[in-house]
Amino acid sequence: MADDTRTGATVNEVMAELAGLEDPKTRRVNEKHGDDHGVKLTTLRALAKRLRTQQELARELWRTGDTAARLLALLICRPKAFGRDELDGMLREARMPKVHDWLVNYVVKKSPHAEELRVAWFADPDPVVASAGWALTTERVAKQPEGLDLPGLLDTVEASMKDAPDRLQWAMNHCLAQIGIEHPEHRARALDIGERLGVLKDYPTSPGCTSPFAPDWITEMVRRREEARG
Repeated sequence: MADDTRTGATVNEVMAELAGLEDPKTRRVNEKHGDDHGVKLTTLRALAKRLRTQQELARELWRTGDTAARLLALLICRPKAFGRDELDGMLREARMPKVHDWLVNYVVKKSPHAEELRVAWFADPDPVVASAGWALTTERVAKQPEGLDLPGLLDTVEASMKDAPDRLQWAMNHCLAQIGIEHPEHRARALDIGERLGVLKDYPTSPGCTSPFAPDWITEMVRRREEARG
């Protein structure tokens, strides 16, 4: 998707439009999840589709510090245009869960700097930054596991996940589940670690959704794959 000068808009115009899209009910729901914005995500996506890719506008929107503006910025940016240090700075500023999640999944994963940042963030003392390193590691567990020390990752999960801060714990748990799902040779150990630690065992799960409790998650995803194979 190329930059389209015909859809050029100023940051002030976009901020005014976002303010008009603010919905108090949406804000109340989002605040329960730690996000401080009141624009529906479907509305943000529609606005992004209209604006199309505009890298400099994306940077200006990010600099406002406004959560809705930052989410929009992540939808209209060009992921490969960000430098390594720029992405590192953005990640450290991204304290809202949805901004953090979209930055990692929509931008960093598509960046040529993803692997370098994965390694740097994985060992970061800030648990929110470290959670991004774990999220990128989980992506590699699923898609490019060559070179990863899977037993070592399981060792770290076993030793640290139970007492990790929430967002880091969630990311480590996802990695544990992904190892169990994708790598049969490590499945028994992943199931055992999940059962013994009991992390997210009582997490409320809507009907029809898969529990984030790693043993249930692993078992269900393996079952679905085997069923699909017939």
